[in-house]
Amino acid sequence: MSERLLLVDDEPNLLRAVAAMLREEGYEVTTARNGREALVHVAKSVPDLIVSDIRMPVMDGYQLARSLRGAPHTSLVPVVFLTAKGETGDRIEGFRTGVDAYITKPFEPEELLAVIRNILNRVERTHAQIARLVGAEDEKPAFARDEGLTDAEWRVAGAVARGLSNKEIAAELEISVRTVENHISHILSKKGFTNRVEIARHVLERKENE
Repeated sequence: MSERLLLVDDEPNLLRAVAAMLREEGYEVTTARNGREALVHVAKSVPDLIVSDIRMPVMDGYQLARSLRGAPHTSLVPVVFLTAKGETGDRIEGFRTGVDAYITKPFEPEELLAVIRNILNRVERTHAQIARLVGAEDEKPAFARDEGLTDAEWRVAGAVARGLSNKEIAAELEISVRTVENHISHILSKKGFTNRVEIARHVLERKENE
């Protein structure tokens, strides 16, 4: 299955050109003209990586990145800023919002492809490592792992640690995506966590202590 990319830019010609280039590399590409439109696409299907311009009407790249990082189901989606702005202050602001890489226009296509591939490979290695440590199945009762979480919440936490998306968790556990989102919200609230990385880390720590 090819990785799903979301490309966000208000320049039609660049949007078409970059999208075509990425599709030629085998990626499944969806496009949006601003941050708000991008969030509509994300609500329907969370991409594996987002490439976004910064200066856009309606909602700019900074606002988009903050919205993504502030939601549990998108907090770990990699974001690459692709922009004409190259000043140090803009780069710092971009990294403060949680972006993973910053490429300045004009850019070499090979550079963008290399950055995307590197990030996706890193994500894949991380998920593979977590999956090996956690295991796809765990038959032990919930109280042996975390007395603060229900059995259903722990199953969701384990799936999060294996790098599954909310949609994939819903399919595996045969529940709705909304139910998955509610479980994740409850886990974050109960444990005082702020994102999915902390959930995964908690699962690993409990696993290592058993």
